[in-house]
Amino acid sequence: MQERAPVRIAVLNDYDIVVAGVAAVLRPFSDRVEVVDLAAGGAERIRLDEAELDLVLYDTFGKSQGGALNIAGMTSKRIRVVVFSWNTDPALVAASLEAGAAGYVSKSATADELVSAIERIATGQRVVPDGTDGRDGFDGFNAFGRWPGDEHGLSPREAEVLALICQGLSNEEIGQRAFIGVNTVKTHIRTLYRKINVSSRTQAVVWGHAHGFQPEKD
Repeated sequence: MQERAPVRIAVLNDYDIVVAGVAAVLRPFSDRVEVVDLAAGGAERIRLDEAELDLVLYDTFGKSQGGALNIAGMTSKRIRVVVFSWNTDPALVAASLEAGAAGYVSKSATADELVSAIERIATGQRVVPDGTDGRDGFDGFNAFGRWPGDEHGLSPREAEVLALICQGLSNEEIGQRAFIGVNTVKTHIRTLYRKINVSSRTQAVVWGHAHGFQPEKD
Protein backbone atom coordinates (compact mmCIF):
# COMPACT_ATOMS: atom_id res chain seq x y z
CA MET A 1 0.00 0.00 0.00
CA GLN A 2 1.42 3.38 -1.01
CA GLU A 3 2.09 5.70 1.89
CA ARG A 4 0.12 8.96 1.74
CA ALA A 5 2.24 12.08 1.29
CA PRO A 6 2.00 14.69 4.07
CA VAL A 7 -0.23 17.71 3.58
CA ARG A 8 1.95 20.70 2.66
CA ILE A 9 0.95 23.84 4.54
CA ALA A 10 1.98 27.43 5.09
CA VAL A 11 1.44 29.06 8.50
CA LEU A 12 0.35 32.68 8.09
CA ASN A 13 0.55 35.43 10.72
CA ASP A 14 2.36 38.77 11.09
CA TYR A 15 4.10 37.74 14.34
CA ASP A 16 7.13 35.50 14.00
CA ILE A 17 6.74 34.06 17.51
CA VAL A 18 3.17 32.96 16.69
CA VAL A 19 4.18 31.32 13.42
CA ALA A 20 7.21 29.61 14.96
CA GLY A 21 5.12 28.35 17.88
CA VAL A 22 2.54 26.71 15.62
CA ALA A 23 5.26 25.19 13.46
CA ALA A 24 7.03 23.77 16.54
CA VAL A 25 3.86 22.06 17.75
CA LEU A 26 3.30 20.53 14.32
CA ARG A 27 6.91 19.36 13.89
CA PRO A 28 6.40 15.93 15.54
CA PHE A 29 3.69 15.24 12.93
CA SER A 30 5.91 15.91 9.91
CA ASP A 31 4.95 12.54 8.38
CA ARG A 32 1.35 13.84 8.17
CA VAL A 33 1.72 17.62 7.87
CA GLU A 34 4.75 19.34 6.34
CA VAL A 35 5.19 23.04 7.09
CA VAL A 36 6.77 24.32 3.88
CA ASP A 37 6.41 28.05 4.49
CA LEU A 38 6.47 30.23 7.60
CA ALA A 39 4.73 33.33 6.31
CA ALA A 40 5.49 35.86 9.01
CA GLY A 41 6.79 39.30 8.15
CA GLY A 42 3.58 41.01 7.13
CA ALA A 43 3.02 38.65 4.20
CA GLU A 44 -0.26 39.57 2.52
CA ARG A 45 -0.15 36.68 0.07
CA ILE A 46 1.39 33.23 0.11
CA ARG A 47 3.73 33.11 -2.85
CA LEU A 48 3.84 29.35 -3.26
CA ASP A 49 1.67 27.78 -5.97
CA GLU A 50 -0.39 24.58 -6.09
CA ALA A 51 2.66 22.50 -6.97
CA GLU A 52 4.28 23.36 -3.64
CA LEU A 53 1.38 23.91 -1.26
CA ASP A 54 -1.92 22.27 -0.30
CA LEU A 55 -3.30 24.49 2.43
CA VAL A 56 -2.80 27.74 4.36
CA LEU A 57 -3.25 27.78 8.15
CA TYR A 58 -4.30 31.34 8.98
CA ASP A 59 -3.62 32.19 12.63
CA THR A 60 -5.93 35.04 13.63
CA PHE A 61 -3.71 36.55 16.36
CA GLY A 62 -3.81 40.29 15.67
CA LYS A 63 -5.36 39.68 12.23
CA SER A 64 -8.68 40.34 10.51
CA GLN A 65 -11.40 37.77 11.11
CA GLY A 66 -14.86 36.76 9.94
CA GLY A 67 -16.30 38.78 7.11
CA ALA A 68 -13.13 40.91 6.97
CA LEU A 69 -11.07 37.94 5.77
CA ASN A 70 -9.49 38.47 2.37
CA ILE A 71 -9.13 34.86 1.27
CA ALA A 72 -8.58 35.76 -2.38
CA GLY A 73 -5.74 38.04 -1.36
CA MET A 74 -3.92 35.31 0.55
CA THR A 75 -3.44 32.64 -2.07
CA SER A 76 -4.74 31.12 -5.29
CA LYS A 77 -8.30 29.84 -5.47
CA ARG A 78 -7.13 26.23 -5.49
CA ILE A 79 -5.27 26.42 -2.18
CA ARG A 80 -7.61 26.03 0.79
CA VAL A 81 -7.38 28.41 3.75
CA VAL A 82 -8.08 27.20 7.30
CA VAL A 83 -8.81 29.71 10.06
CA PHE A 84 -7.04 28.89 13.36
CA SER A 85 -8.57 30.86 16.24
CA TRP A 86 -9.58 30.68 19.89
CA ASN A 87 -12.86 32.46 19.18
CA THR A 88 -15.54 29.99 18.12
CA ASP A 89 -18.53 32.31 18.12
CA PRO A 90 -21.02 30.76 15.66
CA ALA A 91 -21.48 34.04 13.78
CA LEU A 92 -17.72 34.44 13.41
CA VAL A 93 -17.29 30.88 12.17
CA ALA A 94 -20.15 31.31 9.69
CA ALA A 95 -18.78 34.65 8.46
CA SER A 96 -15.33 33.11 7.94
CA LEU A 97 -16.77 30.28 5.86
CA GLU A 98 -18.89 32.74 3.91
CA ALA A 99 -15.73 34.73 3.20
CA GLY A 100 -14.18 31.64 1.63
CA ALA A 101 -12.41 29.76 4.43
CA ALA A 102 -12.38 26.00 3.85
CA GLY A 103 -12.44 25.19 7.54
CA TYR A 104 -12.21 26.61 11.05
CA VAL A 105 -10.22 25.07 13.91
CA SER A 106 -10.26 26.15 17.53
CA LYS A 107 -7.00 26.70 19.37
CA SER A 108 -8.40 24.59 22.19
CA ALA A 109 -7.76 21.62 19.88
CA THR A 110 -4.87 19.31 20.64
CA ALA A 111 -2.02 19.09 18.16
CA ASP A 112 -3.31 15.72 16.94
CA GLU A 113 -6.82 17.18 16.48
CA LEU A 114 -5.39 20.05 14.47
CA VAL A 115 -3.41 17.67 12.27
CA SER A 116 -6.50 15.51 11.74
CA ALA A 117 -8.53 18.59 10.80
CA ILE A 118 -5.86 19.71 8.32
CA GLU A 119 -5.86 16.28 6.69
CA ARG A 120 -9.65 16.24 6.40
CA ILE A 121 -9.84 19.77 4.99
CA ALA A 122 -7.11 18.94 2.48
CA THR A 123 -9.37 16.19 1.08
CA GLY A 124 -12.26 18.62 0.65
CA GLN A 125 -14.16 18.12 3.91
CA ARG A 126 -15.49 21.16 5.75
CA VAL A 127 -14.34 21.16 9.39
CA VAL A 128 -15.69 23.47 12.09
CA PRO A 129 -15.43 23.32 15.91
CA ASP A 130 -17.74 20.83 17.61
CA GLY A 131 -20.42 22.39 19.76
CA THR A 132 -19.64 25.93 18.63
CA ASP A 133 -21.20 28.01 21.37
CA GLY A 134 -19.49 31.37 21.28
CA ARG A 135 -17.28 30.79 24.29
CA ASP A 136 -13.65 31.74 24.21
CA GLY A 137 -11.90 28.57 23.11
CA PHE A 138 -8.38 29.48 24.25
CA ASP A 139 -8.21 31.24 27.62
CA GLY A 140 -8.43 28.63 30.34
CA PHE A 141 -6.93 25.88 28.17
CA ASN A 142 -3.34 24.90 27.65
CA ALA A 143 -2.15 27.36 25.01
CA PHE A 144 -1.33 26.10 21.52
CA GLY A 145 2.02 27.46 20.46
CA ARG A 146 3.24 30.80 21.77
CA TRP A 147 2.32 34.45 21.52
CA PRO A 148 4.01 37.76 22.44
CA GLY A 149 3.85 38.42 26.17
CA ASP A 150 3.22 34.85 27.34
CA GLU A 151 6.42 34.91 29.38
CA HIS A 152 5.09 38.00 31.17
CA GLY A 153 1.86 36.32 32.20
CA LEU A 154 -0.42 37.75 29.52
CA SER A 155 -3.22 35.44 28.43
CA PRO A 156 -3.67 34.91 24.68
CA ARG A 157 -6.66 37.25 24.65
CA GLU A 158 -4.86 39.97 26.65
CA ALA A 159 -1.88 39.64 24.33
CA GLU A 160 -4.04 40.07 21.25
CA VAL A 161 -5.71 43.16 22.70
CA LEU A 162 -2.29 44.66 23.40
CA ALA A 163 -1.14 43.77 19.89
CA LEU A 164 -4.13 45.59 18.45
CA ILE A 165 -3.49 48.60 20.70
CA CYS A 166 0.06 48.67 19.30
CA GLN A 167 -1.42 48.65 15.80
CA GLY A 168 -3.21 51.89 16.69
CA LEU A 169 -6.76 50.53 16.93
CA SER A 170 -9.41 52.10 19.17
CA ASN A 171 -11.36 50.03 21.69
CA GLU A 172 -14.28 49.84 19.26
CA GLU A 173 -12.00 48.72 16.44
CA ILE A 174 -10.34 46.14 18.71
CA GLY A 175 -13.77 44.75 19.58
CA GLN A 176 -14.64 44.45 15.89
CA ARG A 177 -11.30 42.85 15.00
CA ALA A 178 -11.30 40.39 17.92
CA PHE A 179 -15.08 39.83 17.77
CA ILE A 180 -15.65 40.73 21.43
CA GLY A 181 -17.66 43.47 23.14
CA VAL A 182 -16.18 46.85 24.01
CA ASN A 183 -16.69 46.22 27.74
CA THR A 184 -14.74 42.97 27.39
CA VAL A 185 -11.98 44.89 25.59
CA LYS A 186 -11.85 47.35 28.51
CA THR A 187 -11.65 44.49 31.01
CA HIS A 188 -8.72 42.93 29.16
CA ILE A 189 -7.00 46.32 28.99
CA ARG A 190 -7.30 46.79 32.76
CA THR A 191 -5.88 43.35 33.49
CA LEU A 192 -3.03 43.58 30.98
CA TYR A 193 -2.10 47.07 32.23
CA ARG A 194 -1.81 45.65 35.73
CA LYS A 195 0.33 42.73 34.55
CA ILE A 196 2.80 44.89 32.63
CA ASN A 197 2.74 47.70 35.22
CA VAL A 198 1.54 50.56 33.02
CA SER A 199 -1.29 53.03 33.47
CA SER A 200 -1.89 54.54 30.02
CA ARG A 201 -2.25 53.57 26.39
CA THR A 202 0.97 55.37 25.48
CA GLN A 203 2.89 53.46 28.14
CA ALA A 204 1.33 50.21 26.94
CA VAL A 205 2.42 50.90 23.36
CA VAL A 206 5.98 51.70 24.47
CA TRP A 207 6.08 48.49 26.51
CA GLY A 208 4.59 46.51 23.64
CA HIS A 209 7.09 47.78 21.09
CA ALA A 210 9.89 46.73 23.43
CA HIS A 211 8.45 43.24 23.93
CA GLY A 212 7.61 41.92 20.46
CA PHE A 213 4.18 43.43 19.84
CA GLN A 214 5.04 45.11 16.55
CA PRO A 215 4.05 42.95 13.56
CA GLU A 216 6.98 41.83 11.46
CA LYS A 217 7.00 43.71 8.15
CA ASP A 218 8.64 42.95 4.82
